[in-house]
Amino acid sequence: MTPIDATELWPFFAELADVAAAETLPRFRAGVAIDNKDGTGGFDPVTAADRAAESALRAAITARYPDHGILGEEEADKPARGPYSWIIDPIDGTRSFVCGMPTWGTLIGLLEAGVPRYGMMSQPFVGDRFIGGGGRAELVRADGVTPLRCRRGTALAAATLFATTPEMFAPGAEAEAFAALSARVRLTRFGADCYGYSLLAAGYVDLVVEANLGYYDVAPVIPIVEAAGGMVSDWAGRPLRSGGRAIAAADAALHEQALALLAHAL
Repeated sequence: MTPIDATELWPFFAELADVAAAETLPRFRAGVAIDNKDGTGGFDPVTAADRAAESALRAAITARYPDHGILGEEEADKPARGPYSWIIDPIDGTRSFVCGMPTWGTLIGLLEAGVPRYGMMSQPFVGDRFIGGGGRAELVRADGVTPLRCRRGTALAAATLFATTPEMFAPGAEAEAFAALSARVRLTRFGADCYGYSLLAAGYVDLVVEANLGYYDVAPVIPIVEAAGGMVSDWAGRPLRSGGRAIAAADAALHEQALALLAHAL
């Protein structure tokens, strides 16, 4: 299999963002029907927008790279014939989507032997497109391109911490560990979904700490954060190669301090 040429990925990510937006935007704030995927009494929403966007993305990727695998939230995995696979969350933040909040995004990443190499978070309603990998990270908007860089040197006591929801942390040690970290930072905010990682890469947020994630929730944003100078790992400091618990930090010092507080849950 021919190695991926990184110069072809930025235009292809832009193409994929448009493919997804054609399915999501017409359904956003349009009263779309909601199905509940959670059979245990909880609420895990999925809509026609999720399903249509993933289907369209799979078709576009297969047409361009027929040997590549595809892993997505809504459909069965397509095995790879080689090292490359794409990982898709067509609407990360479906709860926000169905509430009319523009904090959802389309996540698309390229894995090489399971390792996240390139990724994109596209929010078409707002017009933000964060792309990263190979040492390059950018915010692409209609009015121009801005290089992404995590802010450095923020003390833990002055840091901003994001997570999607308090309910993602299991009661007991996991929730207590997050609470201990939250008590040490200046500001904790919830409800950002994939935007938290993107804003960390852009220099507005210092820490993102989450749990109970699917790999498709986090793999596409790892290359964006890392190319912007940040760090991403699980709560034990190991590279993320699956879902579960994740921490993203703007620099090594914050990463180390946060891990020490989260160690109570290990």
